[in-house]
Amino acid sequence: MTQPVRVAVVGLGFVGLPLALTYAMKGAYVVGVDVMPSLIDQINRAESHHLESYQGKLLKDILKEQLEAGRFRATTSYDEAAEQVDHYIVTVGLPVHNGDPDLRPLKSCAQTLGKVLKKGDTVMIRSTVVPGTTEEVLQPILEEASGLKAGTDFYLTYCSERIAEGRAFEEFIHMPLVLGGVNEASAEKGKELLSHISETEITIAPIPVVETAKVIENIQRDVNIAMVQEFARFAEAFNIDTFELIKVANTHTRVNLLTPGPGVGGFCLPNALYYLQPKANELGVSLRLLQEARGINDSVPSVIVDMLEAALQKAGKTLSGSRVAVLGLAMKDFSNDDRVSPVHQVIEVLLSRGVHVASYDPAVPTRYEHKADTLEDAVRGADALLLTAVQKEFTELDWNEVAQLMGRSPILLDTKNRIPRTVDKQVTVVRI
Repeated sequence: MTQPVRVAVVGLGFVGLPLALTYAMKGAYVVGVDVMPSLIDQINRAESHHLESYQGKLLKDILKEQLEAGRFRATTSYDEAAEQVDHYIVTVGLPVHNGDPDLRPLKSCAQTLGKVLKKGDTVMIRSTVVPGTTEEVLQPILEEASGLKAGTDFYLTYCSERIAEGRAFEEFIHMPLVLGGVNEASAEKGKELLSHISETEITIAPIPVVETAKVIENIQRDVNIAMVQEFARFAEAFNIDTFELIKVANTHTRVNLLTPGPGVGGFCLPNALYYLQPKANELGVSLRLLQEARGINDSVPSVIVDMLEAALQKAGKTLSGSRVAVLGLAMKDFSNDDRVSPVHQVIEVLLSRGVHVASYDPAVPTRYEHKADTLEDAVRGADALLLTAVQKEFTELDWNEVAQLMGRSPILLDTKNRIPRTVDKQVTVVRI
């Protein structure tokens, strides 16, 4: 009887946990590793705030099933994992601070992992990284800590992560993949590991190509969004509907404009330029267009507050001292992830300009001083409301009833094109 593949997934965040459970659902024995004891305890109790689902099952139900089946277990111990597996997939994130990628979490992971590596093990990096990181930074750490040689004693590969939050399980299985190895044997081992869950094409390319391709895949979307933000400013000045404009343009079969919003959020897109920039600086390459696009997207929260101020002034009100409800803290619609969410920047600008903010998001578990427990608490008496991320609860709202809870001459600023145009005439609806 064929033994199941035995794999450790290192880093149990928005990528790592669904990846680990995908392997478990496909029959693998999986150990999840993370440095946060509280997260490990939560996962081993089958508790999760993730909104991912697959074939009608929520992630937390899949987690419970795999724990009970004995195919998945989480731990903080690399030693414990090493006793049970011979494949490692690293999904540790690369945070960015003030435009500078912080390699310390990934380096620390490589150092600790290297100490438990055995001959014949496979290491796959699936984090988004600065191009060159796998071979120039992580390989030397793994080799020194283990005393083993990559490509000879253990296999080292890089596979870019391409999933979109909310579709993780489906895309782990069906999204085309690209993979690189430090040598041909490593690439073949990596392809074999991916094939346990992937049902689609796997392209082999040199590691630096794969690392760079992942970054520019995200940057092209960042630039596309910056472009439509400028189109939106034009449409607003011309008094035409931005979303109708984009819809009409997209009828051209070679045009694929994305839609504007409160900014660009999430861990991937806003950080993508900062992953490419260090290598570009090292090579002496200018990235002027990409920097300009990033600046445009960073400016959107202030633009939205300026739009709100103009609408308030038309209603005979001032921005300073007004009460504003912010609905949606997540970095994208129908998500519970508010990391690097542009909504936080919107709120920061509002607070800095003297606004009393009450936010609400039923999916985001993070607590904030400005966060209300119910939608009613957030909107009651508000002069204005900003719809900044959509959650299921918001799709079922009667916006006239919401407006009735607000103050006189309420303003609804819709950054998501979700508030209907049939709202009461006494209510001002503003769209970006």
